[in-house]
Amino acid sequence: MITTKRQTLAQVMVCLGCCCGRVDKGKPAVPSDWLKAEWKRRRLLKHVHLTIAGCLGPCEIANVVTIVVPEGTLWFGGISGSRFFEELLVWASASAAAGRLAPLPESFEPHRFERYAVATSAAVLQEGSAA
Repeated sequence: MITTKRQTLAQVMVCLGCCCGRVDKGKPAVPSDWLKAEWKRRRLLKHVHLTIAGCLGPCEIANVVTIVVPEGTLWFGGISGSRFFEELLVWASASAAAGRLAPLPESFEPHRFERYAVATSAAVLQEGSAA
């Protein structure tokens, strides 16, 4: 196993792909420039890494955001307006200040979804570890 000196508490990935943030396609905007500027201004990257990504899918519930934590990946979709992104910034700032992950805002819960068929994923992982 390799190691890195740049371990973080979490990684946030914001989709800005074929559908997410594409106001020209009738989808809600993603404030990516504002988010990157605030993340940098607050010096959050060393604590909660921010990635503005290409398509994360699934496109039918744009806008999509993932939060990757040691326990797994949390998926959020159907995000419109700036409130979610503002609360995401507050959460990341609180996590960085505490040196541990803060609880996610309750307002995120209606946006959560399961991305993968859990039973299938578990079977693949078990087969892979048996090899």
